[in-house]
Amino acid sequence: MASYIVRRVLMMIPLLVLVSGVIFIVIQLPPGDYVSRHVARLEMEGVVTHEAEIEALKRRYGLDRPVHEQYLLWVRAMLRGDFGYSFAVRRPVLSVVAERLPYSIIISVATLLFSWVVAFLVGTYTATRQYSPGDYIASFLGFLGLATPNFMLALILMWIMYSVFGFTVGGLFSPEYQDAPWTMGRVLDLLKHLIIPVIVVGTAGTAGSIRILRANLLDELNKPYVITAEAKGVPPFRRLCKYPLRVALIPFTSTVGWELPNIVSGETITAVVLSLPTVGPMLLRALVDQDMFLAGSLILFLSLLTLVGTLVSDLLLAWLDPRIRYDR
Repeated sequence: MASYIVRRVLMMIPLLVLVSGVIFIVIQLPPGDYVSRHVARLEMEGVVTHEAEIEALKRRYGLDRPVHEQYLLWVRAMLRGDFGYSFAVRRPVLSVVAERLPYSIIISVATLLFSWVVAFLVGTYTATRQYSPGDYIASFLGFLGLATPNFMLALILMWIMYSVFGFTVGGLFSPEYQDAPWTMGRVLDLLKHLIIPVIVVGTAGTAGSIRILRANLLDELNKPYVITAEAKGVPPFRRLCKYPLRVALIPFTSTVGWELPNIVSGETITAVVLSLPTVGPMLLRALVDQDMFLAGSLILFLSLLTLVGTLVSDLLLAWLDPRIRYDR
């Protein structure tokens, strides 16, 4: 297994190089560049710009070079730990991303754990108690979660928290902890503010996972080996956990590679509504402004999440299903 993990990690390197090239080409496809958008914005404000100033800006940001040279310079700089310069923020990309990336990772991990725990418990309950009142209630709530847009759920929860509990939802910290050093009080304040974003972002994924687990577990519970185990007097809990639940979890865990980047990219509108300092709104702004180095670095991070999530998914599948082996 160790050799398999090493091989997969080494395979990520050429894949990331290939993905970085595709990302850079796609970002360059829209007409114009950051300087042209910046000049157009200045002209709308009544500021007159001269051709010499425009050329000086392009030389300053390296936009006067061909696309392949810009890409090679970007890759060469990334190998040294330099991800380029953000035109809009006017700071190095690494420092800009470092401010928001930890909060995105915290929300993503918390949302993934929330989705797994809730989907596992509710999916198992509804499958073992098919057509019971609890099954109907969980199914109704699941379809409601799939049908409700995240931003609308965020607005509803914000109104409920403020009108009922008097708690203002917005950001990840209260005003007194916004710029305070890390203490136990700041950690608890962060956990308190995480509740709403995790519920909002994880609702749709949790509802879908519940339906997947329920359908697969119902299919396994009706198979002959489960009926035989019941006839032999195997206790219900052991009979459920020994094989049916493990087999039903295979499709459940195979989607980890999609869930991680989906959580990060899917929380953009929610982050705008809840004023969350995450990478989603930053990526949206970078794409609109054609801030290619910042946008490229963020999309490359999402690609890396996909590769890491796929590796974690494969390892979980090998642990769940003894038929899957990667040693040969």
